[in-house]
Amino acid sequence: MSDALSPEQIEEYKAAFAVFDKNGDGDITAKELGEVMRSLGQNPTDEELNDMINELDVDHTGSIDFNEFLIMMSKKPKYVDPEQEIREIFNVFDRDGSGTINSSELRHVMKAIGENLTDDEIDDLIREADVDGNGTIDYEEFARFFKKD
Repeated sequence: MSDALSPEQIEEYKAAFAVFDKNGDGDITAKELGEVMRSLGQNPTDEELNDMINELDVDHTGSIDFNEFLIMMSKKPKYVDPEQEIREIFNVFDRDGSGTINSSELRHVMKAIGENLTDDEIDDLIREADVDGNGTIDYEEFARFFKKD
């Protein structure tokens, strides 16, 4: 199943799964999947979301667990446009869809992936990426910061 994925990819997907699993119960529901897809610029109907869950839900629990999520991710095309990938990551951070990432959005995602940063560390990250000094990170600043690493 996850044989086609490298250990690094599995770790990356584990972090993404944690962000998508809003209530932390180890499963992604149709509602949570919808929130994620909308953050990535898609607008699936409830019926489409339920169809996706049913297609991936091999144990018939009504939700997707991490192993089922890995199956889905292993079927993704091998090449992903780097710009598109950065945009999708930005959209996950930009929880309210405002086009900018503020400190509370950054804190939420970092906590979801297991990085419990102090307020000072969050502020330092914002300051490092925030080129125009307005206290938030827009897409261009995010992409520049992301590509720097």
